[in-house]
Parts: sequence; C-alpha cells; structure tokens
Amino acid sequence: MAAEQIKKADFNEKVLQSDKPVLIDFWATWCGPCQMQGPIVEELSEELTDVLVGKVNVDEEPDLAERYNVMSIPTLLVFKNGEVVQKAVGLQSKENLLDMLGK
Repeated sequence: MAAEQIKKADFNEKVLQSDKPVLIDFWATWCGPCQMQGPIVEELSEELTDVLVGKVNVDEEPDLAERYNVMSIPTLLVFKNGEVVQKAVGLQSKENLLDMLGK
C-alpha cells in the first residue's frame, strides 16, 4: 500500500486516532533530500502492514508543519496513541526509520 497523503482535514482521524503506530514524512516537491527520502518511505509503506505510513506536503499543509514545529524537511515523526514519540530531521535510512518504529 502506498504512503497515504495526509491533509489537515483528515489528520486527527487518520493519525491522532489511529490504533496503530503512524510514521509521517513532512516533505515538499522542491526539496532534494525529500526526493531521496520518498522511495524509502514508500518501501516501508509496502512492507509494514501494522504501521500507517503517511506524507504531509508542507507547502499544501503549512498549519500541520507549524503545529509540529517542522522547521527543516524532511522531518519524520512517529505517533503512537496520538502523541509524537519519535522525531528525526533530515534524510533517514530505512534502518533508522525501522528503529524509530521499534522494528
């Protein structure tokens, strides 16, 4: 399953109320490191069935970026029970993301 595009309108339902862990990639189309991060995030979305993997375009959803203090991209957040439990800024390896998710 491809990473889901998350919008402000469905963020609470899909992320904060999720019964499984959520990995969110805050990104933008003009960001070089984001373009390198994208395939890794997509790969995880295909492999992990017990984690929701989503992407938030900071240009389209600036309120969400501000809400979670996203100052640099890519920024990756892991949510559990509606709370941010892990945060990484900059290009992350697949192994780092799996560690963040406790895999």
